Amino acid sequence: MKKITISFLTLFLCFSIAGFCQVPKHTFALGDEAFLLDGKPFQMISGEMHYPRVPREAWRARMKMAKAMGLNTIGTYVFWNLHEPQKGKFDFSGNNDVAEFVRIAQQEGLWVILRPSPYVCAEWEFGGYPYWLQNEKGLEVRSKEAQYLKEYESYIKEVGRQLAPLQINHGGNILMVQIENEYGSYGSDKEYLGINQKLFKEAGFDGLLYTCDPAPDLVAGHLPGLLPAVNGLDNPAKVKKIINENHDGKGPYYIAEWYPAWFDWWGTAHHTIPAERYAGRLDSVLAAGISINMYMFHGGTTRAFMNGANFKDTSPYEPQTSSYDYDAPLDEAGNATPKFIQFRQVIRKHLPAGMQLPDVPAAKPVITIPAVKLTQSVSLLNTLPAVKENLSPLTFEDLHQDYGFVLYRTVLNESKSGQLKLKELRDYAVIMINGKKVGTLDRRLNQDSLYLKLPAGKVTLDILVENLGRVNFGKYLLQNKKGITQQVLLNGTEVQHWKMYSLPFHDLSTVKFSAAKQNVESPVIRKGGFTLDKVGDTYLDMSNWGKGVVWVNGHNLGRYWGIGPQQTLYLPVEWLKKGYNDVEVLELLKPEQDQLSGVDKPILDVVKS
Repeated sequence: MKKITISFLTLFLCFSIAGFCQVPKHTFALGDEAFLLDGKPFQMISGEMHYPRVPREAWRARMKMAKAMGLNTIGTYVFWNLHEPQKGKFDFSGNNDVAEFVRIAQQEGLWVILRPSPYVCAEWEFGGYPYWLQNEKGLEVRSKEAQYLKEYESYIKEVGRQLAPLQINHGGNILMVQIENEYGSYGSDKEYLGINQKLFKEAGFDGLLYTCDPAPDLVAGHLPGLLPAVNGLDNPAKVKKIINENHDGKGPYYIAEWYPAWFDWWGTAHHTIPAERYAGRLDSVLAAGISINMYMFHGGTTRAFMNGANFKDTSPYEPQTSSYDYDAPLDEAGNATPKFIQFRQVIRKHLPAGMQLPDVPAAKPVITIPAVKLTQSVSLLNTLPAVKENLSPLTFEDLHQDYGFVLYRTVLNESKSGQLKLKELRDYAVIMINGKKVGTLDRRLNQDSLYLKLPAGKVTLDILVENLGRVNFGKYLLQNKKGITQQVLLNGTEVQHWKMYSLPFHDLSTVKFSAAKQNVESPVIRKGGFTLDKVGDTYLDMSNWGKGVVWVNGHNLGRYWGIGPQQTLYLPVEWLKKGYNDVEVLELLKPEQDQLSGVDKPILDVVKS
């Protein structure tokens, strides 16, 4: 009896402690028409959800919602700039613990499609690339250039150590792994794609690999021998035709990104698409036996400074909002929407015989925080760190700074009033004379100049520059430095002798606030707090503020900007506590504002001129 008990305990531990014992393996393979799970046809009904856009404490709840809608799989990118923020320094902890994200999915009965290539796009800063790649002279992303491949190899091996053991052929739940990402929209070098495949295999990704591209770019972006998935196409006949043409006349058929809505960028209308327009399309795809990944099932929030931007020759610079609600089936806070309910009804029609969907979890409790007066403050100009001096302005990259702000300062001696020009400003500047804000410049609006009226004598010129997000798509990936990237001219003459102060604002722990009333006419950081006797999801109403960033209990909630369309910041229950909660606001444009209020629903659709 004792021997039996010990054997049972050993078996229990094998199944309880991941990685310590061999677990039963499934098989996953390509059939001519369908994917084969354990030799039987399997249709992936998947939804995209990104681990850094959801608080770690909420991962499991979001996955339960995925199951309730009828999904059997979730897809996620892996973000290089999160995991190697500085060269050679890797981080897979906390909200970056992607392996735990995958393991929780397995515990919740979900398969995973993994997309760990260095480039992700994803409306994410620099498309996922770490900023420091731009400091490697001659390095070219998405190419065979030697320095890039060296850094790529180092990174993907670290990712492999985390995630390769979680592939289905090793007892895990990762069904397939994607190499590159919509490469056909960027290039067509098959040798480069082959190097990607080789690096992935050497990193331990020895299961099924595939590529994905929009239909017009699939031929350019597909690597022969791998399954070509298609993005943005949902006509079953066309999906099968293009995959057949590029996969030896056979399937299986997979729509890797299906867009039932779209993302937002600052200064334009909130994007919404009625569920009715897409429910029928989903029905036809599932009826045809095609596997699908909806982008996004749940968008969440792009916290801190991690949003990307679009920029091309035919349109202006377009930095994306912090809210990544995406008008997805699951809203920014993780609640079911009418789109969720309609898609669930469609998916239910196509479930295997006898399978029932779990009940939809109830909507999460919502609270409204009491009005907050931010009673402490400090001028941003009084928070400056150690200085770096140079004849000409240095970029963020020159300063080895990733995100946030840089203050550029110089002294003008008996200069005449006139036109100030910042050549190639990246991206938003607050101009100050002797500590007083006199104007702003906005790359979105192609602004690079303004008239300065200067007082007599010596004048301190301060230019606070914000990185609004590196471009994440297109040919300008290689032209992505931030700050003042070229000369500063006054009346056509170059301004020299600059002091630079790095303000990445990874946290505000070193900022010293004062309760004394201050008459500030420049950007300010304010601090206050509120007390709660119960916690719940809530939203901060920033519609009366100008432009800036908010932290609550040390968590950076993201950017706000009065131009909209986003007017609120989502504050998840997981980051609140009973009792006292700290709130800090960096305000660039309205330093007199000191009142903060909450609302019980998001405001994502108000654009102001």
